[in-house]
Amino acid sequence: MSRAETSSEVVAEVNALRQQIEDANHRYYVENQAAIPDVEYDRMMRRLQTLELEHPECASADSPTQRVGAKIAEGFPPVEHSVPMLSLDNAFDDDELRAFVKRAAERLERDAEALTFCCEPKLDGLAVSLIYRDGRLDQGATRGDGRVGEGITSNLRTLRSIPLRLRGSDHPSLLEVRGEVYMSRPGFERFNESARLEGGKVFANPRNAAAGSLRQLDPQIAAARPLEFCAYQVAQLEGAEWEETHSAMMARLREWGFRTSPELAVAQGAEGIVAFCRGLGERRERLDYDIDGAVLKIDSLRDQRELGFVSRAPRWAIAYKYPAQEQITQLKAVEFQVGRVGTLTPVAKLEPVQVAGVTVSNATLHNMDEVERLGVRIGDYVIVRRAGDVIPQVVQVVIDRRPERTEEILMPEHCPICGAEVERLEGEVAARCSGGLFCPAQRKEALKHFASRRAMDIDGLGEKLIDQLVERGMVETPADLFWLEAPTLAELPRMAEKSAANLIQALERARHTTLARFIYALGIREVGETTAATLARHFGTLKALMAADAEALVQAPDVGPVVAEHVETFFAQAHNRETIDALIDAGVKWQEVEIEARPRPLEGQTWVLTGSLEEMSRDQARDRLIGLGAKVSGSVSKKTRCVVAGPGAGSKLAKAEELGVEVIDEQAFLARLVEFESGAGGDA
Repeated sequence: MSRAETSSEVVAEVNALRQQIEDANHRYYVENQAAIPDVEYDRMMRRLQTLELEHPECASADSPTQRVGAKIAEGFPPVEHSVPMLSLDNAFDDDELRAFVKRAAERLERDAEALTFCCEPKLDGLAVSLIYRDGRLDQGATRGDGRVGEGITSNLRTLRSIPLRLRGSDHPSLLEVRGEVYMSRPGFERFNESARLEGGKVFANPRNAAAGSLRQLDPQIAAARPLEFCAYQVAQLEGAEWEETHSAMMARLREWGFRTSPELAVAQGAEGIVAFCRGLGERRERLDYDIDGAVLKIDSLRDQRELGFVSRAPRWAIAYKYPAQEQITQLKAVEFQVGRVGTLTPVAKLEPVQVAGVTVSNATLHNMDEVERLGVRIGDYVIVRRAGDVIPQVVQVVIDRRPERTEEILMPEHCPICGAEVERLEGEVAARCSGGLFCPAQRKEALKHFASRRAMDIDGLGEKLIDQLVERGMVETPADLFWLEAPTLAELPRMAEKSAANLIQALERARHTTLARFIYALGIREVGETTAATLARHFGTLKALMAADAEALVQAPDVGPVVAEHVETFFAQAHNRETIDALIDAGVKWQEVEIEARPRPLEGQTWVLTGSLEEMSRDQARDRLIGLGAKVSGSVSKKTRCVVAGPGAGSKLAKAEELGVEVIDEQAFLARLVEFESGAGGDA
């Protein structure tokens, strides 16, 4: 291939990349729409940078590589940044971090391991600038194109995490603070849920929600949304002395009333920042806000000034990017899965794609309401999101890439497993198979639920073994499990005599359970662990519960009409009563205690268990607390009465200490249980 031919191909690729990046910038910064995932944007930008470096004749002053963002949206006054709001270069692995440190050390003529860095999460939101004059908020603006942003002062004033007046004393005459506006994950979920109920706009992710909220012309809209601000830089300071380091400036900002990242840390050398990035990555899913990486800055402000900038980024900072949580791929087909209680869930069958380091070929579409909201069709290109252990989900259709021929997604009229009629009750989102226990799909799921740890706790009876037992016709109802024999089990694939014997022993242990666990194991719609425990305490015996009608059921604490109807309907079905009789015939039993004889001193209290316990399992501790009337929660809040903290307690313990919630160790917990269960204990 000749040089001329090569240049022609390069020019064409450069022009195409520039157009794609500019289109994405316009959609994201001007229209508040995520046209492509971050990883695709980063890939295109890096490719364009590489081509321009390798072919200087292709360089252009109007290339996206020479600026940060996009044009200003109409409706907001333009604000020129005195100090440009430049973006950061990216590192995608440990070696690129080490190379960044090496370059900085060489320019400073310093030992690389002697350099100190300030490290913090890279929040996934909208970057803004705040200017304070004589301690009062005077102006707020977006990043815009890095040199000119949008004046959104009125909207930013509505954020309670932004001080309208600096706290403390010795305020500078001029202060410019930069930071990120974002939505926490809980706030985002609440906002979207409210939007669904009111028929409003539902956002694909917290980042889009934050950006879209801040760029509303009516400040009342921003005020009504759960936006938060976290400061990450001082850009201008007059009338006060600069600290020597960035980390010290962050401490000064905290004194003046700004929120800074609680994850902020100082690290030494390349291995220090590598360790920080790894540690933050491990904690990433436990944070209550989205991050897409970490930001590493040389801590010394003198060194920052000496290193300076390249055209669009500082030489003294870099962003470490984690594997993308969103990717773009094609929806090839939709299958409907049948759940434990007959719920039909549309599942997207995707062209396999890497998301957050995992190959994803399936993603949930939740229900037909969500299919309609997304406007998704078979054949569409879609954005798939996966965060941590969350099931991958389709969050957005890429309308610009919709093929000419696509196919509408329709709910089947009959169950794809058993052929029974599919029902969708008025007012309910879910569609359900009407086949009940006769549907093989529900049979498997019902058995899996029955054997699960918080139900009958049958150790060794996993999903694959249940599949085999059902498919071979060895088990049709839960009662059949207790008639299995070790020699027969040992003949199954991947089973041996020892495994079979262990399962028979686990089944024998499961014969002795509690009424609450047994009720939960039956798989009644809307009856979770807490409701099952409530029903057991209120009625005392299974016979009394089975005889109760809806009017009697709603007398139980926290049991409403819907749950009461489901419980009454369940026990009215002949095949369900036959299943219960068969379980009792198989030797399943529990102690039925007169409810009036049981003390309930923790009624209305919320307790939290964290860390490991030595004298009992977490499940045993949970059961005893529920038996005393307590609600056992997985998170700590101001409403938490007490936290039981064992070895290895982490963020829940820290949250309890922050809120001033009582914390006790296992020995104190055991002592209180004795008091409560004997009736001697009073208020905790």
